[in-house]
Amino acid sequence: MMQTLVLALLLASILAFLLAAVRHRVCAALHRRRPLVWAVPLCLTAIFTAAAFLAGVPSLWLTALVLAYTLLPTAAVFKGWDFTAVLLLWLPLEFGAGGNLVPRAAQGFLHSVAYGIAILLGLVLFLGFRKLPAMKYNLPHDWRDLWRPLLGFAIVAPVLILVGIAIGFIPPPHLPVQSAGRMAAAAPLIFAATALPEEILFRALIQNILMQRLGESTRTLVLASVIFGAAHLDNGPQALPNWRYMILATIAGVAYGKVFQKSSTVLSSAGLHMAVDWTKHFFF
Repeated sequence: MMQTLVLALLLASILAFLLAAVRHRVCAALHRRRPLVWAVPLCLTAIFTAAAFLAGVPSLWLTALVLAYTLLPTAAVFKGWDFTAVLLLWLPLEFGAGGNLVPRAAQGFLHSVAYGIAILLGLVLFLGFRKLPAMKYNLPHDWRDLWRPLLGFAIVAPVLILVGIAIGFIPPPHLPVQSAGRMAAAAPLIFAATALPEEILFRALIQNILMQRLGESTRTLVLASVIFGAAHLDNGPQALPNWRYMILATIAGVAYGKVFQKSSTVLSSAGLHMAVDWTKHFFF
């Protein structure tokens, strides 16, 4: 129960940044007192340490590792090294840094806590401190943001299915075996646990930073999509490196990135991302 509460509070904090009032208050506080940003890694490390105690696996080494993990991207943003900061936020989680310090029974919970801390730190650093433009981490501004994910899904889903079957990544489609209630309940879970965090990282940060430097071009969209695809090389279920997954993820990344470009909010590409993952989970 307490572990669920910790994760719910982290998610609520992340979603709170969608509100303009919250973003403005954080921006104003960090603008008035820039050194205040150094308190953020300390607070987030304290949250992780409390979660480790809650899971029954307190560790000074783990606390030190999390403190370093939160301090390094903060220092990079303070220096104006945006892409370095993104890599410092992303790669340690991607490669499971510190996983050997956590017993298997607690790994799922503490990985989720670390994931939430990483997203929250990224939002504070880039939205609040750095004020990176065009992140689009806000509520929809246009009704078209609601149908763009649907249009994107109608276009990209058949392509992903045909290519996925052709290269042996997915089997032919089948009727779902789960109940309608379970399928419905899975949608917000996939959105919160996978789609939104990945869209913040790969679209609001990585693709956006590339767009700031290279322009909003097809080259930028493809480059960002290849990076997104490459992030799936170490994912199963096929043998690693999983080139099949990379091909499918790159194609999907083009669709997610295009929806992100055309929409006023990252929630649109996250909605499309969720729909693709949900369909794969229940129909393939």
